[in-house]
Amino acid sequence: MSRIQTTFEQLQAKGRKALIPYVTAGFPFADITPSLMHGMVEAGADIIELGVPFSDPMADGPVIQKAGEKALSLGIGMVQVLEHVREFRKRNHTTPVVLMGYANPVERYDQRHGEDAFVRDAAAAGVDGVLVVDYPPEECEDFAAKLRAHQMDLIFLLAPTSTPERMAQVARVASGYVYYVSLKGVTGSAALDTSAVEAMLPSIREHVHIPVGVGFGIRDAATAQAVGRVADAVVIGSRIIQLLENQPHERVVAVAIDFLRGVRKALDA
Repeated sequence: MSRIQTTFEQLQAKGRKALIPYVTAGFPFADITPSLMHGMVEAGADIIELGVPFSDPMADGPVIQKAGEKALSLGIGMVQVLEHVREFRKRNHTTPVVLMGYANPVERYDQRHGEDAFVRDAAAAGVDGVLVVDYPPEECEDFAAKLRAHQMDLIFLLAPTSTPERMAQVARVASGYVYYVSLKGVTGSAALDTSAVEAMLPSIREHVHIPVGVGFGIRDAATAQAVGRVADAVVIGSRIIQLLENQPHERVVAVAIDFLRGVRKALDA
């Protein structure tokens, strides 16, 4: 059983919803990520999504694109991302970490370090799940099996435009949770229509029998609370990146903690 599954089962037993913050690894400072991850857990995060910087992030809006560019300029690649996770694991052995990114860095890692090196090294570092935005489910059965053999989950996105056929394809391969992208468009865009999310989730649950997290467009505690009433998890990314963007090094962790504590309190209310 993966740490992600264990976490959701424990939360469901308590009637609580998962809080999943997203941050880009190496942003806004190359060395800040492990401390930031610990701070987010202290503030009430249940799972952490760690963005792998990539030069052409097609699903991400300008906020996360800019964060990725900054991290790349600081020399952050997959090797450094895995090192961040290893450092985090020295003190935290329970909070699941999901790497979120694109096919290119994963495949480049294998080209440089050997076949299946990414799966091997991610597991050794303490990664629990992988979300590769541009991996379609129909081409991922082998990759999913390799991850599962190392107690890691392969997580997929679903969107308002996802058909029942696509949901069924995802359900066959996904584990851990699925991430419902609540808006048409890129991360950080538009305002979230919680009634539309509420209307969509029963259709997803007809096909997908693992927890459903909702993200894209959740910007404050009130929206998180509304989404938490219908979803199993709330994912917040762009808003955190915006809050951290211009902070001095010594303020980054405190600002993240302050924001996430408010969201956690609203989710638990």
